[in-house]
Amino acid sequence: MVGNVLKVATYNANSIRARMDAILSWLAKESPDVVCVQETKVQDADFPATPLEDAGYQVVFRGQKAHAGVAVITQGEFANVTFGIDDDEEPDEPRLIRGTIHGIHVVNTYVPQGRSPDSEHFQYKLHWFERLRAMFDRHYAPDDMLLWAGDFNVAPLDIDVHDPKRLAKHVDFHPDAKAALENVREWGFEDVFRRLHPDEPEQYSYFDYRVRDAVGRGLGWRVDHIWATEPLARKATKSWIDVEARRGERPSDHTFVVAEFSI
Repeated sequence: MVGNVLKVATYNANSIRARMDAILSWLAKESPDVVCVQETKVQDADFPATPLEDAGYQVVFRGQKAHAGVAVITQGEFANVTFGIDDDEEPDEPRLIRGTIHGIHVVNTYVPQGRSPDSEHFQYKLHWFERLRAMFDRHYAPDDMLLWAGDFNVAPLDIDVHDPKRLAKHVDFHPDAKAALENVREWGFEDVFRRLHPDEPEQYSYFDYRVRDAVGRGLGWRVDHIWATEPLARKATKSWIDVEARRGERPSDHTFVVAEFSI
């Protein structure tokens, strides 16, 4: 940390090996304390840890071939690390890492996307949120210093998508998905970005590759989030979305969301 400021970012890499140059460049520019990464798309044996370690960072990860996968990149030790949801169901380890750093509990998630509202994958997504809330109940309390970050695959508010009417039934903006996310928020979280930018429109973290000039035309979604319990959220001093990183060479379809906390 620089002084007492903890800088945290979340980033869906859409293949960490394809995005390693972009990540290293961003680390050098911003010097974050924690980066929660999703969609690493690589099995553990092939994870590119060495370039990150050479840059002075530590990294923990859990992944598989072709899809999903999560990692946490830190300056300093990320302690008490566990993977997956620890209930009686499939833990889904390539979607969740949790641990602690500088006295802060950090949970990094890649929430299932859901494919289509009439599919079993969407029902799995909704149930995954239920399991996640139960995990928070088992291991944490709302008065803990707890940060939840990642690709939630849900845009919570109308101002978080470029066309709320047309996208109303999309799995990432569907009323059932928003209700499932809200149920977890009610456990005791606050959206850090919206705490600091409550009414600011056109603040997007994801721009579909398939849409022509999506960034330039502002055709995006805010599905990547940094949320915190109230004791930590009230310490938030800054939060922003680094859209310029989405305009770089070989970008992910997502970009970095950042928050700073005075702790």
